[in-house]
Amino acid sequence: MIKNLYLFLIVFFSINLSAQKLKGDELVGTWIVGNSKAKINIYKNGSSFNGKIVWLKEPTYSDGKPKIDKNNPDVAKQKQTLIGLDLLKDFVFDDGHWDNGTIYDPENGKTYKCKITYREGKLDVRGYIGFSLIGRTDVWFRCSDIK
Repeated sequence: MIKNLYLFLIVFFSINLSAQKLKGDELVGTWIVGNSKAKINIYKNGSSFNGKIVWLKEPTYSDGKPKIDKNNPDVAKQKQTLIGLDLLKDFVFDDGHWDNGTIYDPENGKTYKCKITYREGKLDVRGYIGFSLIGRTDVWFRCSDIK
């Protein structure tokens, strides 16, 4: 009987710990993107979340000059450096995920709608056009250092 009680308590607490609700700030911190080419610092700005590039695996061109946002459709922004560039904008936490934001892809100069889901210390970052069924998901990992 006592063994059954212990077993019940272990299972009960395990379920409760794994079912804890997200509070929203789990997104804040530095994340390395799936292809390991960049690190993104996600920060809270009022009630929304944004993210900027803080590290690049290859931060400069072969001539030593810093990489710039040359594919941006806004000509005025094409000379800004990629490090420091706002990549994620205006995400709002709602029911266990962050939504209603956008993600910018400096490789093609396009901005997409985006949804972010936190899963066991990882982020599923889904960029899409129209609705989220048509899109692509990248998995980002939390990193503790910026080198």
